[in-house]
Amino acid sequence: MRGVFALLAGSVFGVGLSVSGMTDTAKVQGWLDLFGNWDPTLAFVLGGAILPMLLAWRVAARRQRSALGSFIPAPSDPVIDRKLLIGSGLFGFGWAVAGLCPGPAMAVLSYGGADAWLFFGAMAVSMLGHRIIPQMWTGART
Repeated sequence: MRGVFALLAGSVFGVGLSVSGMTDTAKVQGWLDLFGNWDPTLAFVLGGAILPMLLAWRVAARRQRSALGSFIPAPSDPVIDRKLLIGSGLFGFGWAVAGLCPGPAMAVLSYGGADAWLFFGAMAVSMLGHRIIPQMWTGART
């Protein structure tokens, strides 16, 4: 049952990304180009994503378990530290340069050609590097 809901949620998310233009790298880069040819249309996409999540967070805060019976963990402490700032900066830089982030990158794999696969491969290597590099430096896991 969990797999059915995961497929349904992923499909709705992918369709939403396509319909909203989040898979169009030029549109995303236009949104981020504040001092050039700025395209404000993705502000509506972001607002449209935040509003339902506000409701979902409020409902989830009152529950112990999800609709499928999984335990809902408590929210983590909102600590702004060096790792968060560096990670956010790298994410933003990659999003601005490529015009994609992980969700849209996966959606674009079906029609994006070699460039999409190259981006996805680089993203996967970076995600693995996030786990491996700190271990090499300190011997500790993150």
